[in-house]
Amino acid sequence: MGALGILGTGSYLPEQVVGNETVAERAGVSAEWIERKTGIVERRYAAEHEAASDLAAEAAARALADAGAGPDDVAWIVVATSTPDQPQPATAAFVQHRLGARRAAAFDVNAVCAGFVAALHTGTRLLAAPEADGGRRLALVVGAEVYSRILDRGDRRTAPLFGDGAGAVVVGPVREGRGFVGTGMRTDGHLHDLIGVTAGGSRAPASEKTLAQGDHYFRMQGRAVRQFVERELPAAVAGTLAAFGVAGRDVAHFVPHQANGEMLRSVAGRLGLGTARTHLPVDRHGNTGAASIPLALDHARRGPDAPADDELVLLAGFGGGMTVGTTLLRWGR
Repeated sequence: MGALGILGTGSYLPEQVVGNETVAERAGVSAEWIERKTGIVERRYAAEHEAASDLAAEAAARALADAGAGPDDVAWIVVATSTPDQPQPATAAFVQHRLGARRAAAFDVNAVCAGFVAALHTGTRLLAAPEADGGRRLALVVGAEVYSRILDRGDRRTAPLFGDGAGAVVVGPVREGRGFVGTGMRTDGHLHDLIGVTAGGSRAPASEKTLAQGDHYFRMQGRAVRQFVERELPAAVAGTLAAFGVAGRDVAHFVPHQANGEMLRSVAGRLGLGTARTHLPVDRHGNTGAASIPLALDHARRGPDAPADDELVLLAGFGGGMTVGTTLLRWGR
């Protein structure tokens, strides 16, 4: 198979809009404090009947429509999520069922907020490998999160930041000279305790004790996480650009994980990307974990500053583990 790139994008946000005033009251802060510290004005919360696969399937269906493709064209479904429908089976299996993509193999990837970059690289490499049945086959890569289910609404370090949503891309053949240039990723496992949910797995199964301690809630050491991003993101961007012989001034669009708008604006100037347009719809979405990059990419594609044919686009994810990953692509089909 020749060059591979993004053929279509799609996203889905739940209907319920949650403003800063609502979050602030329970977290013991003010709405003004949230916006000043995070750049976030509102986020979305999933309805009671919605799980990660419901959001993912909606975003995936929109991405397929945008690509002019159908469920039977899909060979691989890779879902990046850290808030799966249930521990098993994979959330991707529910997405496959919802879409009717009967020919697709489906599985999940969990690198927390860096998950979409990992899933995108995985789906692309799988698609590039020889296929048993041939034909026009595509990879559907989705990021989906329902963080509202694992938040301690009284925790000022996490509750103001996170929301729910899903984004998806369709990967397939593009013209030579377009598509993926390369990916870089690394994990600092010794920092694994900076972000996480400690209960519900094999080390600490859910119990009355873990519930009483609140161990099923998402926790984050915000200051240490920020220090990690400020230290590692510039190095990751520089390393990827150098590895593929690209100058920072040649990057036209930067789509980062939407962790915290204030933090991203602070670090963006240190990335050496020249006049690249940094896409930050975090003010209306909040931090949607593995969904934030494809959500921001879809938002960018449909806005006035959409990537044009032949422009370089840099995606960057960072999250629990601690993992940081980047993907460079030349836009166009």
